[in-house]
Amino acid sequence: MTSSTADQQKTNPVAAPADRLAGKVALVTGGTRGIGLAVAKAYVREGAKVVIASRTVSELKAALESLKELGGDVTATRVDLNSWETCQSLYMAAIRAYGKIDILVNNAGMLGPRVEILNYPNPDWSRVMRTNLDVVFWMSKAVLGMMVPGNSGSIINVSSGVAKSGGPRWGAYAVSKAAVENLTQVIAGEVKQYGVRANTVNPGPTRTMMREEAYPSEDPATLPRPDDIVNPFIYLAADASKGVTGVSLESSDWMGREF
Repeated sequence: MTSSTADQQKTNPVAAPADRLAGKVALVTGGTRGIGLAVAKAYVREGAKVVIASRTVSELKAALESLKELGGDVTATRVDLNSWETCQSLYMAAIRAYGKIDILVNNAGMLGPRVEILNYPNPDWSRVMRTNLDVVFWMSKAVLGMMVPGNSGSIINVSSGVAKSGGPRWGAYAVSKAAVENLTQVIAGEVKQYGVRANTVNPGPTRTMMREEAYPSEDPATLPRPDDIVNPFIYLAADASKGVTGVSLESSDWMGREF
């Protein structure tokens, strides 16, 4: 770890839990590892009930155990989010467990091959777009059916730096994240009148498996941990951000920030 990064992590800790999400229910896709698991843990510490999902049983069990060790009220659902029907099934599992969803974090995603468009495999393009964009649409559509009539709710979509400026060999990943930014704006404009908000968070370079896949020669010890970048996710889920919608937050701006 470089001295600057180490110093930053010492002086900019994640904000101390303050029960800011007490009484709320959060659904976090891709919540079994990396950023998704870190967000789920932060929400548990803040008093929320949390629903996580994964298609991998071993990851689901490990994540559920770690969340319950924090004293969390957590439900884990095995599901492969690859269609409107599977997204609906996850939504219904959350409703059966807790009766409502106050917060949706669309975190599930995949990188896809880092190759030129000329050589980009068609099946991989479809798979990345479905995982990174279609699932965000389907999950958002599902929860809006409850949030809009209830005049409350927060949708938080995970973005990326390449959403704003694509580059060579970022392929479907960059395109899908740019589309997520635009989709978030569409949703925000449509549901603001109902007290529902939609925003994005760009985690930035973070010590995750996907980051390692994208940058195999990078030293992960130089990067913030997922636990270090959760502040904007807490803020956008909490009542402190009521009225904040259609914005894109950078996690790097929130490290150590009190709110």
